[in-house]
Amino acid sequence: MRLRGGKRRKADDRPEVPAGTPGPAVELRGVRRQYGRGAGTVHALAGIDLALPRATFTAVMGPSGSGKSTFLQCAAGLDRPSAGSVRLGGTEITGMSENELTELRRSRLGFVFQAFNLLPSLTVEQNVLLPLRLAGHRPDRRRAAAVLAQVGLADKARRRPGELSGGQQQRVVTTPDVVFADEPTGALDTGTATEVLGLLRHAVDALGATVVMVTHDPAAAAWADRVLFLADGGFAGSLERGSAERIAARMAALTARTDVMAGVAA
Repeated sequence: MRLRGGKRRKADDRPEVPAGTPGPAVELRGVRRQYGRGAGTVHALAGIDLALPRATFTAVMGPSGSGKSTFLQCAAGLDRPSAGSVRLGGTEITGMSENELTELRRSRLGFVFQAFNLLPSLTVEQNVLLPLRLAGHRPDRRRAAAVLAQVGLADKARRRPGELSGGQQQRVVTTPDVVFADEPTGALDTGTATEVLGLLRHAVDALGATVVMVTHDPAAAAWADRVLFLADGGFAGSLERGSAERIAARMAALTARTDVMAGVAA
């Protein structure tokens, strides 16, 4: 099923979280990430505290070098913080082994990037089923068909990724608990970007997923329930259900302030 017209549901229309499901979907406490040593140390994240409720859509924005990508990588278990803890769905992931993290990503997380990360030698259906195979589960072709039908690709199951448009490739995703999206519309035209954002919105409103999206585009961020602004490795404010114009104005002010502070430091 596709989300038509880009309309949002009201918060009280969202699917209920199952009883007994503990904690927020994503939680970071005192998360720091630094690179290098001594005088060359770069503090990409300078102590992040954040809890994102389930079935919400959060956009993360900030000037270049603010720590957006590092934040996403640490939150998703793709990079290890230098200090602090990260929980996904109540599960502490900071001390997990690489094998445990790999299993977690296969079973509970989804990723949407500018590069679509599809294997060109597999069909669309096989790409959807691949995470289950890697996790050691029996592939369920009926579930794959249902997932493809939800995103309007029911007739593309036997196609190869190279036979799909960029927007269609973006839609070849499962329905995990948390979806991390890194500039998902950066390489797309306006119409296709709107379609992809509608699908992310639909995953939250209709399927109960949690979406965390890094973007530089105020129009994309306007699809989110909340926009978080990063600067110098820390949060510098937020905006609830902001319009593209309000988000752009906040970003312009933040960038100007960051430029002034950089000039003072120099």
